[in-house]
Amino acid sequence: MKFAVESKDKLVIISTNVEKLDALQAPELKSEIVLQNKAGVRNIVLDLSSTRYIDSSGLSAILVANRLCRDANGSCVITGLQDSVKKLITLSQLESVLKITPTVNEAVDLVYMEEVEREL
Repeated sequence: MKFAVESKDKLVIISTNVEKLDALQAPELKSEIVLQNKAGVRNIVLDLSSTRYIDSSGLSAILVANRLCRDANGSCVITGLQDSVKKLITLSQLESVLKITPTVNEAVDLVYMEEVEREL
């Protein structure tokens, strides 16, 4: 399986099990993200720790996740970025648009904090 999906209390963690998130893999990730969103999930953590390379299709999948979560009044957090992926996100000037954390646990904590803030 190319992507692992783990449901938690108020979020879903989608982990990539691919080294390259490119035009061959990104459509499947987008489909999974859309399916989760249609099922009512509004908080997604994308764990990219296994991914070393992302092209424009992969960035597009990440941005779809970000938009769908935002539109559902939720959060999308990207985590586990390898240096090459982090560099591409920086070059694309997306670090100001995306929420990025070093680890999955920090991403989950961030989502829960934002959930509490929304409830207040």
